Amino acid sequence: MRVIYISTYIPQKCGIATFTKDVTTAINMLNPYALAEIMAIVKEGEENLEFPWEVKYKIKRNDIESYIQAANYINNSGCDVVLIEHEFGIFGGDFGDYAVQFVKMIKKPLIMTCHTIPRETNTDYGRVLKELGKIVCGITVMAKDSQEKLIKDYSVDKKKIAFIPHGTPDIPLSSTEHYKKQKGLAGRLVIGSINLISEGKGLEYTIEAVAKIAKIYPEIMGVIIGQTHPGIIESQGEKYRNFLKKRVKELGIEKNIKFIDKYLSLDDLIFWLKTIDFYVTPYLDPEQSSSGALAYAIGAGKVCISTPYKYAKENLSKGRGIIVPFRDSKSIAEAVVKMWEDKEKMKTMQKMAYEYGRFMTWTNVALQHLDMFELMVKKNKEKCRKI
Repeated sequence: MRVIYISTYIPQKCGIATFTKDVTTAINMLNPYALAEIMAIVKEGEENLEFPWEVKYKIKRNDIESYIQAANYINNSGCDVVLIEHEFGIFGGDFGDYAVQFVKMIKKPLIMTCHTIPRETNTDYGRVLKELGKIVCGITVMAKDSQEKLIKDYSVDKKKIAFIPHGTPDIPLSSTEHYKKQKGLAGRLVIGSINLISEGKGLEYTIEAVAKIAKIYPEIMGVIIGQTHPGIIESQGEKYRNFLKKRVKELGIEKNIKFIDKYLSLDDLIFWLKTIDFYVTPYLDPEQSSSGALAYAIGAGKVCISTPYKYAKENLSKGRGIIVPFRDSKSIAEAVVKMWEDKEKMKTMQKMAYEYGRFMTWTNVALQHLDMFELMVKKNKEKCRKI
């Protein structure tokens, strides 16, 4: 099964780039005789970035001619299926509408992974997604709520849509103490998150929660891991990170917060996941329909505390995690303290999250992608026979 993937890609510092690397690596393990080919979308200044060997083509984000050439490359290739990782910030044009012009030119079976679904269908972004939904052969989503929204609000044919969860590494469930010692955090209560940092992450509420918890457990450590999102750096610099650091000083908890301004390798990311007791995603957008950070934490069997954005509500339901109101540091603090005082309940929640995460391992996600690829090829052959 020869597949061409259109996405951002490592070493670009972007969640979609990391996702694409992870999912294609897993698919390659199951499909070794036709390894993934990547067409990387690059913005200005990234044209000379050194990509791995699997990147066969670069599409210039804001150059429509580059999309035309890429479509010709695909149409003249021997690929069976094309998969587009769709996120609005990736594609050029007005509201990312170069993606629409691009897919109209592709004559191969085309699948789109839908990472974001605009709340309103009548906005410019909504109209772009609606147009894409009409053209592509299949759509994958990472939340069942997203599937329902595409059917109800975007009039996408139900038969086009497949639910495939966000993947996670297959991480053994283990105690945090060994890993805390390695990080100089032995005996401490550790909460935190690992992410590209931007204002919508709501990290100030984690910081405020740490200040409240420190009054009961002075040994608490909050870790905020990750670089500021490159797009935010371009437009705002380190304004948000500086705001967070200022908030830490105002609350007098410099000894209880650790900033790690680094884009972690997978090994480092997993090590930190094994170190953290409570994984907190206090995101501010109720419509967020996927989160690789939360998926990884679930897969590692963490006690996850989150605001009720769509992806979190769905994946932390049935006792697999804790949902707290938006912009509510008090509720985050209370959830941590209550769970830390009931170790048996904490172990039960960890186990429930971990067991659920087994369905989300990259191997399982790769199998589901291959099943969809085969289905798309079969449908395309049947369509050609009818013609």
